[in-house]
Amino acid sequence: MPNTNPPPLPTRTGSKKIEATFPVIDKLYKQYAADNHWPGMAFGIVVDGKLVYTGNTGYTDIDNKTPVTSKSDFRIASMTKSLTAMAILKLRDAGKLKLDDPAYLYIPEMKNNKYLTKDATPITIRHLLTHSAGFPEDNPWGDRQLAVSDAQLIAIYKKGVSFSNNPGQGYEYSNLGFATLGYIIKKVSGKTYEQYITDNILTPLGMIHTYWEYSEVPKEQLAHGYRWLDNKWVEQPLLHDGAYGAMGGLITTIEDFSKYIAVHQNAWPARDDAETSPVKRSSVREMQYPWNVNYLTANAKTPNGRLCPTVSAYGYGLRWAKDCDNHVYVGHSGGLPGFGSNWNIMPDYGIGVICFANLTYANAGRINNIALDTLLSLSHIEPRKLPASQILTQRRDELVKLLPNWNNAKTSGIFAVNFFMDYFTDKLKAEATDVYARAGKIVSIGEVMPENNLRGYFILKGEKADVRVNFTLTPENPALIQEYHIGINP
Repeated sequence: MPNTNPPPLPTRTGSKKIEATFPVIDKLYKQYAADNHWPGMAFGIVVDGKLVYTGNTGYTDIDNKTPVTSKSDFRIASMTKSLTAMAILKLRDAGKLKLDDPAYLYIPEMKNNKYLTKDATPITIRHLLTHSAGFPEDNPWGDRQLAVSDAQLIAIYKKGVSFSNNPGQGYEYSNLGFATLGYIIKKVSGKTYEQYITDNILTPLGMIHTYWEYSEVPKEQLAHGYRWLDNKWVEQPLLHDGAYGAMGGLITTIEDFSKYIAVHQNAWPARDDAETSPVKRSSVREMQYPWNVNYLTANAKTPNGRLCPTVSAYGYGLRWAKDCDNHVYVGHSGGLPGFGSNWNIMPDYGIGVICFANLTYANAGRINNIALDTLLSLSHIEPRKLPASQILTQRRDELVKLLPNWNNAKTSGIFAVNFFMDYFTDKLKAEATDVYARAGKIVSIGEVMPENNLRGYFILKGEKADVRVNFTLTPENPALIQEYHIGINP
């Protein structure tokens, strides 16, 4: 029986534990900005879909001494990619395209791509979303392409692309790939990617201070970009909007972007509630899934220097990571001449941070990691816990009645057809009797701690030791016990 209506994330926006960290985190951001010569910086903390704190320092325009605020508009570079990916999924959900469609169905000029070998699979939309189309990493080159026209983009395919891998055979970060997705949005929707994203994501979210073209941003709100060169800030020219804006052209504020982060936070947990976001919650969770595992960083360290190996992956326009503490992070960085940015959320905790800076390739991801680590360590908040399904709880109660003697187990009706072929009643009884003897009198039965809807464990508290029972159910309806283990809890 499925578990329905799992509880939403607890509302923690008024939590004194989290609020108490704000002065410390504010100081960390401002000190980091000063130490790294950032002309201006804005940051925000988002908890359970709400912007609960903002901070800033420095200037958006050094010459005019225009101070940074939470309403200042920064170019966020590759943070744009997830909005492009979200637009693709919205079109997919509307039946306008399929992720495994060959891209040449929408861009005929790609039909004659010359791959590295004749047996290569054609580039699909999914390849483009996950940086696995076979294009070479192109950050230095791609960052300078922002303003090119659609015709210039398509000309690349007409001349023929140079591939570093065959499609689907490796991860390599590609701005060309996301510019191509922007063009596919135009071909499928009949609108430019800018207009489609504005109409279907930005406007519904109330992101009314978000722009594609810098010349449309009110002067007092626009952040100018700088490079630290020869011990001084040198202003960098802003590029106009163009075909490559789909990979990195969006200009937005902390207040506006927090509304977009809320969509990603509110996708969790999966539930039966009505949909309230521009894109289905299931599609947002699909975006966050680690589709393309990049690498294991065995020598990764936490911000305080503790060794903590981390696995990194890429979803759809999003980076994903899991560290040695099972902390999951989802977000993306952005970097262009004049700008550096990052957003990062921890879906299991309902917390996230955003940081914008107007310095070339400012490492905003580093300070965001420090901020999240600090927030967790100081507040001691707990991750969201998966509620146990009704069937898991039912099977726990039925299983406990059989322990430790296993009397009438075969006729109980709670075990799958395989169970007594893999486990033998006499041995099950002997094992459980020994464990119970070491545990002493059982004084309480713990709640099921679920791994998912059909697998979990529970603790039997004994006078001398605790007993742990793990069990897994089958895909049948009703689900039956197919696997079981018992032992003294370490």
